Amino acid sequence: MLTGKPDGGANGAVAGIDPEAAYYQAVEEYFVSRRGDPLFLSNAEWNLVRRWRLLGVPLRVVLRGIRDALDAHAHGWSRERRVASLSYCAREVDAARERWERALALGRDEGLDAAAALRGFATDLERARDLGPGARLLAVELAREMRERAEGGRLEEVSAWLAEREARLLEAISAEEGPERGKALEAEIDAGLERWRTRMPARVVAQLRRESVARRRLEAHGLPRLSLFHLEAGGGR
Repeated sequence: MLTGKPDGGANGAVAGIDPEAAYYQAVEEYFVSRRGDPLFLSNAEWNLVRRWRLLGVPLRVVLRGIRDALDAHAHGWSRERRVASLSYCAREVDAARERWERALALGRDEGLDAAAALRGFATDLERARDLGPGARLLAVELAREMRERAEGGRLEEVSAWLAEREARLLEAISAEEGPERGKALEAEIDAGLERWRTRMPARVVAQLRRESVARRRLEAHGLPRLSLFHLEAGGGR
């Protein structure tokens, strides 16, 4: 079980776990270990973790919210009653996310320098290898935009802004790589996800699949995910 401090070594991928599934596995292991019984997550709970993932909430922030919720429960009037579901922690996770977003926008988050991350992504885009002509032009344009946003200090909602740029780049790369290469990549990823199909709801597995396709497609050109979330998770440069 994962028993480290939420603000410490739990940031990165869980050893031996697919990068896309590591976030989900770490949340499950931390919650189960803190709750103190061997029951694992239900489909509804996996979908709650998926919601946090789609919002781009870093693992350290999710674990901090779970810790806060369970610490409060341990000192409350209902402490003799077992916490039945991960949903009990949802309010505290959302509160931790809101604090993190405010700190990030103000440049006060100790775990991440968003402006430096944008400059780093710009350099990565400029150095990308083996891009087709359309994707190359787009990469240069995105690099310029990222440097301008970093220098201008416009860091509000930067995660959503990055996600839109990454989606455009992935679309351009996919269009130029051809359908056969894309199908081969997806078949390989499907085989690797097989072990999760019996543990997670179909929509969570589908999300893992999309994440894996994006990572592998960008890695083929020497690029990281253009995401503060993945940078925190150890998927950056």
